[in-house]
Amino acid sequence: MFLFDTDTLSEVLKRNPSPGLMARLAWLPAGDQFTTSITVGEMSYGAHRSSQTEYLLQQFEELLWPMVQILPFDRASGKVYGSLRADLERAGTPLAEPDLRIAAIALTNDLTVVTGNVRHFSRIRGLRVENWI
Repeated sequence: MFLFDTDTLSEVLKRNPSPGLMARLAWLPAGDQFTTSITVGEMSYGAHRSSQTEYLLQQFEELLWPMVQILPFDRASGKVYGSLRADLERAGTPLAEPDLRIAAIALTNDLTVVTGNVRHFSRIRGLRVENWI
């Protein structure tokens, strides 16, 4: 089962999305496709900063959110997040707040993160990461 990061879902809406990504998504059962409330927030923020706010928000509602299950940042994820953040800071390799929360949700739910930012997520021990873009 797979958790899609912000850049992966953004790719889906591009005029010419990655053929490899689109092929993998077409093959993957809907029940195995997840994202997070963090990604919903990041994409909504991006839409509100855009000159095409209403169009983008409509695309999200019609095309993206129905294709994935949206997981929350809950208590279990919060506990994992706290441990991850402390470990990465001690190692001198901190990670951006949204990425840490996404990683915590993925680890809590035993999901593989699909992202174009493999380098960022690969710092997290035990997290499975793939790049389909």
